[in-house]
This record gives sequence, structure tokens and C-alpha cells, in this order.
Amino acid sequence: MKSEQSTEWFLDKPYWVIDVLPKQVPEGGEGQYFRVEEFFREHPQIDDIYRKFTNILLKLNCYLDIDVSADGEEWTKNPAPKDVGDMVLKCMSDKTMLYFLIKSEATMITISGDDTYMTVYHPTDEILTLLTPLAASEGLFVWKP
Repeated sequence: MKSEQSTEWFLDKPYWVIDVLPKQVPEGGEGQYFRVEEFFREHPQIDDIYRKFTNILLKLNCYLDIDVSADGEEWTKNPAPKDVGDMVLKCMSDKTMLYFLIKSEATMITISGDDTYMTVYHPTDEILTLLTPLAASEGLFVWKP
């Protein structure tokens, strides 16, 4: 990976999210966002969300090479689909981060083991064009905060 594309480089770039909700909930809005979010973080709901994340990433990997890292330093290029699923489950159970780098598009996707969304840093139009229908096929939404 080029030094200008370290994980820190991406964290300062514009980002989008892949989420269970179609748009950001306004601060102080009506409804019970925090109670619903807590519900989605419990089993079996969170397991379903992480399965959907895995499916999106595997489908994306059909079109583009993806490097995966659990620490942002050691990367594996195009790991086996079962390994991706195992890494996502480990991230979820250990409440850690998982990084997916698409070098050809200078885009990084992250999963945090305690969130109900994935973050897509520095997405190109090509990435958004691919991710939007992939997320929709799993019942998820892509939007810019």
C-alpha cells in the first residue's frame, strides 16, 4: 500500500455509510432512535446485519480486488470468501475494527465490531455505483452523513 493511502489518510477523507436506516436521524428528532439502535445491536439482529455486510463485501470483491486487514498494517489480498466471513464474525465478537482497502479506487471500507453500519472512506463514483445496488440487495442503504 502506498504511504499516502495509510488507514490514517482515509480517516480524514469524505465518507459515506452503509446502514440499516435510509438517512441520518436528526439530532433531537422524534422517535426512539437509541432504543431501536440498541435492539439492532443485540443477537440475532446484529448477526443478520454482519451477514449482510459480508455479502456486500464478497459481491464487491467479484468486481474489484480487495485487501483486508484486522490491524491496518498486515493486509491479505482477496481472501477466501469463508475467511472474510470469519474475519467479520471475529470483528463482531471481539468488538474490533476490520479494514477493507480497494487500492484501484483509493477507497477504504471499515467495520467496527460494535456498530450497525459500515463506513466507506473516499468513495469514487464507481464504488458508489456498485455499492448502492449491492446494499439495496441486502436491505441496506448508502448515504452521506
